[in-house]
Amino acid sequence: MAIYALINNILSSLNTKTLVGGLFCDLQKAFNCVNHDILLSKMKFYGITGSTGKLMESYLRQRYQSVVINNNSSTWREVQYGAPQGSILGPLLFLIYINVLSKSLSDKSIPILFADDTSFILTSYDDSELRHNSNKLFNIINKWFRSNSLKLNYNKTYFLQFQTKAKNGNNTQILHINKTTATVKSIKFLGLTVDTILVI
Repeated sequence: MAIYALINNILSSLNTKTLVGGLFCDLQKAFNCVNHDILLSKMKFYGITGSTGKLMESYLRQRYQSVVINNNSSTWREVQYGAPQGSILGPLLFLIYINVLSKSLSDKSIPILFADDTSFILTSYDDSELRHNSNKLFNIINKWFRSNSLKLNYNKTYFLQFQTKAKNGNNTQILHINKTTATVKSIKFLGLTVDTILVI
């Protein structure tokens, strides 16, 4: 569904001769950075309360870990961050954690979320407007990620401007606090390599 949403939205825009850009975000250790307090408050907001809410709190709380190096153990400490990986609930909990991001940006872009793969499609009829909106969006999502204990990996976050074969795309630069996000010709999206003219 995520792949279909990506391709369909890009093709629909290109068919109306609209400029289309894609911002593909990579989060650093995304599942490990989920703040339990924030996650539980979001679940409560979505109506996960009562016995179900208590069950989810029990699932997340009172987990302890320690590190062993050369037979030397650290003290046990409670885990306050992270969605349990390798579990059925892990991706679902992460989607609950970031779901509000897509709702808050739906008027500025088309968000496409699949677990920790976070992407945004932007459209415009003007090159300068696309560049401006892309940079504005990037600053907004950076602020949102920071406030939710998540962090972008700038070296693996990319921008693509999609096009038809008959038109050359511009090199739109995305900037944030003196960091430049690379503009590339192709990207790996959920196991598929997609390039700027949608050859997959």
